[in-house]
Amino acid sequence: MTADRLPFARRLAPPRQRLLDRVLVRPSLPAVLGLVVVVLVFGLRVPELLSVGGLAGVLDAAALLGIGGVAVGLLLVGGHFDLSIGTLAVSGAVLTGILAGPAEWGVWPALATSLAAVLAVGLVNGWLVVRTGLPSFLVTLATALVLQGVTLAGLPLVAGAPRVSGLDEAPGWASASALFGSTAEIGGGVFSVALLWWVALTAGAGWLLWHTRFGNAVLSMGGSRTAARELGVPVPRTTLVLYALTAAAAWLLGTLALVPAASVAATPALATAIDFVVVAVIGGCLLTGGYGSMAGAAAGALLYAVARRGVELSGWDPRWSQALLGVLLLVALLVSGVVRGRLRAAPRS
Repeated sequence: MTADRLPFARRLAPPRQRLLDRVLVRPSLPAVLGLVVVVLVFGLRVPELLSVGGLAGVLDAAALLGIGGVAVGLLLVGGHFDLSIGTLAVSGAVLTGILAGPAEWGVWPALATSLAAVLAVGLVNGWLVVRTGLPSFLVTLATALVLQGVTLAGLPLVAGAPRVSGLDEAPGWASASALFGSTAEIGGGVFSVALLWWVALTAGAGWLLWHTRFGNAVLSMGGSRTAARELGVPVPRTTLVLYALTAAAAWLLGTLALVPAASVAATPALATAIDFVVVAVIGGCLLTGGYGSMAGAAAGALLYAVARRGVELSGWDPRWSQALLGVLLLVALLVSGVVRGRLRAAPRS
């Protein structure tokens, strides 16, 4: 009797197949491989991309993308979308600018008030999703359109101009600038403090997702909302917290853009939210929910920044970077289709 006929025997998969299985349970793989490819391609074509100055420029762009991508990624793991994060970032920054500028408030009271307002919008998003049962994609799209219209039309009426500037004269500006606008020159490259915020938020979100009870609730809710409710997961409360966290990230993005410039303008930002979704999906956050990688979202942000910066330095039409990212997103979606099936039989990593 051969071993494979024994009732207790298990046919072992070939080593190559076992390696493939281990690889496919990591949805962040496309982002990592894509990052390696674009670094090699553009590094050979434009070597200055790999210089200290080039690295500083890439990381500066990747930091803001990464902060938004991590926030959206955490929400995707819970089975939700947020298309209002980009517009909310602009609206929060505009409110800060109006209060610190024309209203002559101090910077810190203005920042605290705008944070409270942004969190309120995030909670309203979550409440509408929970109470109405409507797709979060549509709810947050409606919120984004309302905020964008109010911000674009309201700023000129309140401030008398489409831009508020001279904010560095507001009380408390020096301390706010140190926290949100400082830079460090290392080896000829200027690195922004946004990089530290990005690293801290990525590490914090990863720990929150995989090592806390709240993270277990998010994963359960994203896998199956009905099953999560039956298991006692507080789905409404978890949803509200997720949208509040996304709103807080939007406020941070707006502040990190406002403080270094000491000015703010009302600009359309719906496309920015799409960028964050692309970064999160390329980084391994499944659109169906239930799984995600915060480190993968960080890799997706780096991939996006390297591709965009590489295209600019190469002198190509900037729209080629969008085409490249579209291809990478399509690959990530195809891989995610395979991953969804294998995650049921393989332990999460």
